[in-house]
Amino acid sequence: QGQLAESGGGLVQAGGSLRLSCDASGRGVTSATMGWFRQAAGKEREFVAAITRITGSTYYADSVKGRFTISRDNTKNTVYLQMNSLKPEDTAVYYCGADPRPDALGVRPNDYVYWGQGTRVTVSS
Repeated sequence: QGQLAESGGGLVQAGGSLRLSCDASGRGVTSATMGWFRQAAGKEREFVAAITRITGSTYYADSVKGRFTISRDNTKNTVYLQMNSLKPEDTAVYYCGADPRPDALGVRPNDYVYWGQGTRVTVSS
């Protein structure tokens, strides 16, 4: 059974940066496509970024393109989300998910089977 654990959230001023980490363990996640999603209060979970296992291809939501960077270290089974130029509208709980298809770039929450518990990011204006 796969397990994911996010860390790195916190409070930051607008224009600042944070780096989120997601540690993966167990079957079904270490060879998976990994994605970051976020969910703001009262809103649905939305796609942020994804990275494939085999080719390392990436895909971003338009709202974060050019500001956020997803990367992974397969030797550590860890995925990162570097967030720069943060805006108040980036405030949300951020979740990492694992899609067992190693070379997919799914953007729907239903594409992902395993989820972490989330880490909260608050951007003040």
